[in-house]
Amino acid sequence: MEQRHLGRTGLRVSRLGLGTLNWARDTGEQEAADQLKTFWEAGGTLVDTADIYADGGAEYLLGRLMEGLVPREDLVIATKAGSVLEADRRVDCSRRHLLAALDASLERLGTEYVDLWQLHAFDPHTPLEETLQALDLAVTTGRARYVGLSNFSGWQLAKAAAWQLAAPGVRNRLASTQMEYSLLQRGIEREVLPAALDLGMGVLPSSPLGRGVLTGKYRHATPADSRGASEHLAAFVAPYLDETAGRVVEAVTTAADGLAVTPLQVALSWLRDRPGVTAPVLGARTAQQLRAALSVEALSLPDEIRRALDDVSAPVHHYPDHDWSTL
Repeated sequence: MEQRHLGRTGLRVSRLGLGTLNWARDTGEQEAADQLKTFWEAGGTLVDTADIYADGGAEYLLGRLMEGLVPREDLVIATKAGSVLEADRRVDCSRRHLLAALDASLERLGTEYVDLWQLHAFDPHTPLEETLQALDLAVTTGRARYVGLSNFSGWQLAKAAAWQLAAPGVRNRLASTQMEYSLLQRGIEREVLPAALDLGMGVLPSSPLGRGVLTGKYRHATPADSRGASEHLAAFVAPYLDETAGRVVEAVTTAADGLAVTPLQVALSWLRDRPGVTAPVLGARTAQQLRAALSVEALSLPDEIRRALDDVSAPVHHYPDHDWSTL
C-alpha cells in the first residue's frame, strides 16, 4: 500500500487507515484479529482507536493482538482522549484528565508510546493553551510521537495550530485532524479543510463511506444485518437515507457500473485522492468488508467521473466561502 506523509511532518502512514470503533462491541476478538492481519498483510500501518471505544475495550483488544499477531514496530498507532461518558459533560480536555487518560491508554495498549495522540473534541470550558500544553508534555515525555486534533471546527483548528506554530522548538506542530468526510458529508470543505491545507495538517477522514450508505446497500431496503437495522446505530445511519443522499448514491452506483467496480471502490477512491487527505479511516465490521475496501488500492478514478461526482455531491457554499464580489 502506498505511504503518505501525515501533514507537514516526517511521519509516514498508509493511505488507508484501520478504525476500531466496532472492536470489542460488534467485532469480537477473532474477527478483529482477522482484520488486523488482513490490513497488515496489505501493507497497512495506520490503526486508529480511542479511549472511549467500547469503554477502553478497543484499545485493550488492540494491545492483546499486538502481543503476538502483528509487530508493534510495523504499526502507526493513533488514539484519542478528551471525550468523557458523563451525564453533565461530554468533553474534558483539562491537563489533569488528558494526561491521566493517556497513561490509561498506554496501559491498555501495552505500549510505551503512541505514534499519534489526538484530542477527540474541542473543550469550551478549558483554556486552549492548557489543553495544548498537555499535548506538548506527552511528546516531551516520550508518551506520544506526534499530536493532532479531531472534530474541531475551522476557527478552533486554526487557533490551536497557530498557537503551536508560534513557538517552534518549544511547542509541537499539530500533525493532523480527524473529521467525518465523504461524498455525503463535505462540510469540512467550508473552513476545516482549507485551514488544514494552509497550516500543513493532514486530514484523516472518518466515516469515509457515508456511514455505510455509499456502498449502495440501502438503495432498496435496510439489510437486517446492517448498522441501519441495529438498535444502537440506526440513528447514526438515518441522516444519510434521505432523497439528497439517494441522488449521490445513484451517481456513485452508475459510475461503478461503468467502471465494472463496486460503489464502495468508487466512493473511497474519490475521497482518498481529495486534496489534503492523508488516509481515510475504515470502520469495517468484518474482515470481509475490510478486504473489499482495501481492493481500492489499484483504482484511480477517471477525471470526468471525479468531476461528475464533485458536481452531484457539491455542498451549497455562499458568503463568506466564495469571493463576495461574485455573489
